[in-house]
Amino acid sequence: MFDLITIGDATFDTFVIIDDNCKQCRVDVKRNQLCINYADKVCVKHIDQSVGGNAANVAAGVQKLGLQTAIVTELGDDINGFAIAHDLEKAGVNCDNMVMHKKKETRFSIVLNYRAERTILSYHADRKYTFKALPKTDWVYYTSMGSSFAGYQKKLMSYLKKHPSIKLAANPGSFQMNAGLKTFKAILPHVSLLFVNKEELKILAGGKKTFKAQIKSLQALGIETIVVTDSMRGAYAASATTRLHMPAYPIAATAKTGAGDAFASGFLSQYIKGKELSYCMQAGTANASGVIEKIGAHKGLLTARTLSKRIKTYANIKPTKF
Repeated sequence: MFDLITIGDATFDTFVIIDDNCKQCRVDVKRNQLCINYADKVCVKHIDQSVGGNAANVAAGVQKLGLQTAIVTELGDDINGFAIAHDLEKAGVNCDNMVMHKKKETRFSIVLNYRAERTILSYHADRKYTFKALPKTDWVYYTSMGSSFAGYQKKLMSYLKKHPSIKLAANPGSFQMNAGLKTFKAILPHVSLLFVNKEELKILAGGKKTFKAQIKSLQALGIETIVVTDSMRGAYAASATTRLHMPAYPIAATAKTGAGDAFASGFLSQYIKGKELSYCMQAGTANASGVIEKIGAHKGLLTARTLSKRIKTYANIKPTKF
């Protein structure tokens, strides 16, 4: 019996840390663009590698916080696939439902890290997902998959209808938001806990003008709790009775990759335990603050002990109503 099963693609990430003082690189703030001189040599400060992908990150994060997790994902049998499997097993995540396709590639990303912000070059391997009955679990976390996610999602919805005791958390990936928004929205009435960032909330809400109106439009679908992350400006959570904003901790970021997933795993681990919404937000913020201090999505993940310690350290920073 698992506390949580995550479903989605796993990736192998290579981090290219560009020197903050590199003269061949700049940020165009007005256009929100990272600009690199064409045909020039760019100063690289450091290279690192890590397992990534929302499903892998959340499974590892929740497992490290003391719950029992498993992952449902599909990999290629290349070196990246074996590296992902090895690292997740080492983290204690159950990988019995991991599929490795012969002579296929695994998803990977090149993460350009400049002045603590990341720009991701993402390769999506072609997949035809196969749905299999899930092991017994209390929660499912459904997240980023490739362009052929629709068929899998339809079968997942049917499975959840037959197993109403399983609660569903969801966090859409880029293909689900950009190429299959209408399809992804079909699962929202089955979702108990939804994680999105501010831009995704606006898209899912379908043009509602105010932030509160956007949240209300999704709550009307029956979603129990909606969590909205807003980078270093903190996060918001809204249930049927409470709306809270949680500021970020004042911690200088080394790299922001995986911060959203770390917030989700911190929040979700406590939500599964039945903790109050305010504490769930503190747990998410604490876990995210640990990840941004390191390069990669897993190195800075907190344990139950260090999570509690960090929350106590920043006890004066708490959620407030909005």
